[in-house]
Amino acid sequence: MADPKGFLTTGREVAKTRPVGERVKDWNEVYVPGSLLPIISKQAGRCMDCGIPFCHNGCPLGNLIPEWNDYAYREDWQAASERLHATNNFPEFTGRLCPAPCESACVLGINQPAVTIKNVEVSIIDKAWDSNDVRPQAPERLSGKTVAVIGSGPAGLAAAQQLTRAGHTVAVYERADRIGGLLRYGIPEFKMEKVHINRRIEQMRAEGTKFRTEVEIGRDIDAAKLRKRYDAVVIAAGATVSRDLPVPGRELNGIHFAMEYLPLSNKVQEGDFVTPPITAEGKHVVVIGGGDTGADCVGTAHRQGAASVTQLEIMPRPGDERNPGQPWPTFPMLYKVTSAHEEGGERVYSVSTTHFEGDEDGNVQSLHLTEVEFIDGKLTPKPGTERAIPAQLVTLAMGFTGTDQANGLVAQFGLDLDERGNVARDADFATNVDGVFVAGDAGRGQSLIVWAIAEGRSAARGVDRYLTGASDLPAPIRPTDRALTV
Repeated sequence: MADPKGFLTTGREVAKTRPVGERVKDWNEVYVPGSLLPIISKQAGRCMDCGIPFCHNGCPLGNLIPEWNDYAYREDWQAASERLHATNNFPEFTGRLCPAPCESACVLGINQPAVTIKNVEVSIIDKAWDSNDVRPQAPERLSGKTVAVIGSGPAGLAAAQQLTRAGHTVAVYERADRIGGLLRYGIPEFKMEKVHINRRIEQMRAEGTKFRTEVEIGRDIDAAKLRKRYDAVVIAAGATVSRDLPVPGRELNGIHFAMEYLPLSNKVQEGDFVTPPITAEGKHVVVIGGGDTGADCVGTAHRQGAASVTQLEIMPRPGDERNPGQPWPTFPMLYKVTSAHEEGGERVYSVSTTHFEGDEDGNVQSLHLTEVEFIDGKLTPKPGTERAIPAQLVTLAMGFTGTDQANGLVAQFGLDLDERGNVARDADFATNVDGVFVAGDAGRGQSLIVWAIAEGRSAARGVDRYLTGASDLPAPIRPTDRALTV
């Protein structure tokens, strides 16, 4: 193990963030550059090398966490990178964006603060890039088989990289103008700078993966024709249909889905716009939805100079510590203060929007809400609690309801859907259409980045076995696996 007494002698210490007044003036990542390396070896030494490391169960990728903790403690960064990449194609993504169910399952976390697994992970991969230890892994021989991957989010990229390395000729189709899916246009720059995506794309290109941007399967290319062109197809199109809020006034100008609002600020950072077509500058902003996407809207509004920011959540405020109904090692619902929340704004819980009001020009000006409470297991409005708050920009960040069917992809392939509206698949991630597979949110429903990568890796094994009759590729999860919850 790393340091036999590390968990006794070293306290938990996480990455330092830049001062709020500094970071809201730019779009760089919120963390102090280089602040982790001086402390990370000791933090890795807190790992107890458990006889049964439950962090493996918390992580759907099955990351070999105690092993790379040990290498990081000994500062053998090359070996740590090798163990990290053994189970995860893109640790720089998960190290920045994953909510770390591995830390919730850390055995040390039973009665002490858990090991800073995410910080160790991101330190290892950043060190590997700086040391030129991340290199293309081109296949030794080609299989002669071709695969199309639809979607370039984490599931699509993971499947594409695995299949390319297995010797297949892979082309990734992306309907946006740049590769990355929601990693590119759904994650603000201050959470993950896009250089991390760009250099992975260059690595994949060097390995042989082909990329086709601004091509939407179903609209630009008929899905059935695409199937005839390739030996296999992987659908990794995500669950991109945003949940709407059908209340009076929804049609007013200034009310947008989060995925209409967030990509525009990313496009400014890419140089496509000088100022975004939808901006929070000088406006009273209301974000409906208390999850990570809502927090991304909050942080974006701060950087655009909003007059005020209010985030609404229909559920009650979570507790600061685990409650008995969410015991270790399950992933608990806790009150989370993200970097965006540190920057200001108000968070309001147990409220529901009743309607919007606008001005004579049809622009939203206020949002009316009421407090709610659980009665007989149902959220019920509390009489006499109605009030209005100013709202000149409203973003709807209430999650997603399924994969896009309006573009014709589902119908043109003739895909079966499950009871939740996701693309149905068997144990090998295969759909009802021969040679067509599905990975990520399109088959699982809205989920986490770490599950998307695990799905991409597992689907790649199913495709490889379909094409060659057998496969040595790893499959960390089954389609029916779910997070460790109660």
